[in-house]
Amino acid sequence: MSESSLIIDCDPGVDDGVALLLAFASPELDILGVTTVAGNVSAALTARNARVIRHIARRPDVPVLAGCQRPLVRPPVEAGHFHGETGLGDLSLDPVADDGECRHAVDFLVSTLMERPAGTIDVVVTGPFTNLAMAMVREPEIIARVRRVVVMGGARREGGNITASAEYNIFADPHAAQIVFGSGAAIVVHGLDATHQVRATEARIAAIEALDGASARACATLLRFSRRIEAEQVRGLDAPLHDPCPIAWLLAPELFETVPCEIQVETASPLTLGHTAVEFRLADPAAATIHWVTAADGQGVFDLITERLAT
Repeated sequence: MSESSLIIDCDPGVDDGVALLLAFASPELDILGVTTVAGNVSAALTARNARVIRHIARRPDVPVLAGCQRPLVRPPVEAGHFHGETGLGDLSLDPVADDGECRHAVDFLVSTLMERPAGTIDVVVTGPFTNLAMAMVREPEIIARVRRVVVMGGARREGGNITASAEYNIFADPHAAQIVFGSGAAIVVHGLDATHQVRATEARIAAIEALDGASARACATLLRFSRRIEAEQVRGLDAPLHDPCPIAWLLAPELFETVPCEIQVETASPLTLGHTAVEFRLADPAAATIHWVTAADGQGVFDLITERLAT
């Protein structure tokens, strides 16, 4: 991967937890901070959960900064039915101290992107886009300074996972997503079309369970919970692994295929709120700033997670 630093904006969340464990276990990622937002569970819980994962991974060097407490416009919508009451499934949550970091996530995003050299920071978003949208509105100059925005969100071919046509991260704050997709920033989008190709099969979970170490045990616990919930509440299929995909793309982009596109987000219709209209028919594909992931090597992503957690 190319040299760059990284901010992870997330709403842990079971699959966010796996994404953080992968990132924390990858020494080539210079993680400047983890910012959290209300989403899968409340803002207070997502910040705590990020600190829990940081503690398991033994990465006290990475600050965790809590952010927006609710979406920009719409009422909050949580997804605890897929992530458990705590947001981290069956994972045992030992008490973790608040590290006293009182800066707001939006302040951190703006100040870090403005202070560091332009084009050296990637922002990964694996929750609702509220924090990043607020940062872009507050200081539009960061749009030209961010290297890439690598997100998990949206759906095209696969349909939605929270409504018939909407993926959860977009549905939770569609107005924020429209701001980010319309910003002109360079964006790589891992929607359900890609993440449904990366599934937690029994063999893949067992390979992680065979490893030693706290991070591997935590990852396997999270994956077991996700697989059980998917079987009970959806279609009995192996659980898709959504949020680790952007981290895996940074580490091994050869595992993914992308095409240029434009994306508009439905913000008005009660029926299709949060729908992502992904358009591939572009007048000038070379000028596109958004790229949609069309294919993902599921075994390759799990091999990467297993290899990193093993070391």
